[in-house]
Amino acid sequence: MLDAIFVTVQVILALIAVYQFAFSLFGLYRRKKKEQAPPVKSFAVLVAAHNEEQVVGALMENLKHLNYPKELYDVFVICDNCTDKTADIVRSHGMNACVRTNPNLRGKGYAIEWMLKELWNMPRQYDAIVMFDADNLAHPDFLQEMNNDLCSGARVIQGYIDTKNPEDSWITAAYGISYWYINRLWQLSRHNLNMANFLGGTGMCFETSLLKEMGWGATSLVEDLEFTMRCTQRNVYPKFNYDAKVYDEKPLTFAASSRQRLRWMQGHFTVARRYFFPLLWQSIKQGSLIKFDMALYAMNVYTTLLTFLMTAAMWVDAVVFDGPNIASLYDHIPLWIGTLAIILNIATFMTAMLLEKVTYRKVYLYLLLFPVYLISWFPITFYAFFTQNNKQWSHTQHTRVVRLEEVQSKQG
Repeated sequence: MLDAIFVTVQVILALIAVYQFAFSLFGLYRRKKKEQAPPVKSFAVLVAAHNEEQVVGALMENLKHLNYPKELYDVFVICDNCTDKTADIVRSHGMNACVRTNPNLRGKGYAIEWMLKELWNMPRQYDAIVMFDADNLAHPDFLQEMNNDLCSGARVIQGYIDTKNPEDSWITAAYGISYWYINRLWQLSRHNLNMANFLGGTGMCFETSLLKEMGWGATSLVEDLEFTMRCTQRNVYPKFNYDAKVYDEKPLTFAASSRQRLRWMQGHFTVARRYFFPLLWQSIKQGSLIKFDMALYAMNVYTTLLTFLMTAAMWVDAVVFDGPNIASLYDHIPLWIGTLAIILNIATFMTAMLLEKVTYRKVYLYLLLFPVYLISWFPITFYAFFTQNNKQWSHTQHTRVVRLEEVQSKQG
């Protein structure tokens, strides 16, 4: 019985891997760029910030120079439980510093929920809400691209999240490689197939009427994923805009990266528990591939956990108990198929970098350490499973001041 369960789970995991690989093939091509709509939509640009005096100034300068009519957007920085000069720096740039103090309800989700209530009570109402993090930089055409999608009927839009410091360390390079893969072979592939995309926490745009209708209600450690699931349940499918780029600062050290990814995985377990079965049931009743795909995405954290546990069990069986004593799928497939699967997995990341025309020389050298980054997800996910009820927000320190001109010059 144990052998049958073990092999069955392996077969399910293999089928999921094949499914995801097949979907990635649809990201190999890009559709022709859509027509430009006249700038008519108004935006409230929200920036969540907690003690970001080192980097928020660069973003304020960046947002002043967007290629969009200045009268059609206002910037609101949520100074959430700040104890530094974040608010003063924001005001010095002529932007709105909205100070929030609530030590009991900490975190980006609560800050956004508070800010939206403030916005609804203001005299001016906006067509859409855009959200950035304080360490971000936005492409000059970001709002114009959001305007294009809103005019074409989109209600929730995710921009292209790029890395502004991929050459700073092997960890930032690993983040960069991961995001180039996600943007090209995950987000773009689903966009090309008219599927639902997932939100990435920054570079997001929401139709105001939708937010008022649904409420924010996303206060977990991964508020972006939680809101994605809520939208999908309501048949509102987030869109991906490849040309709306936002550059995000990544942690410099493995320790900082581990803390950030631990928070992501803890929140992901919470979202999986809440939304996997409801979405799966809806997908079956409605015959919806879109909802089935999103349900699988919600379960990614458990897929990673099961892969780690089963790999560890086979290793312990071989080393400690002189195995193999456990039946395995690998006993029934030729060696070349397993080898081909590993090669294809590695090739997908390289393919994404080539398709995205990555020119960072250091990043290609750091590829040698990329497997370490991938493997580290397993113990992080394992630890997150046992600490998933920890709701404490872990703030990532940002000190690397990079401006858009520097990023674009390095990209060639």
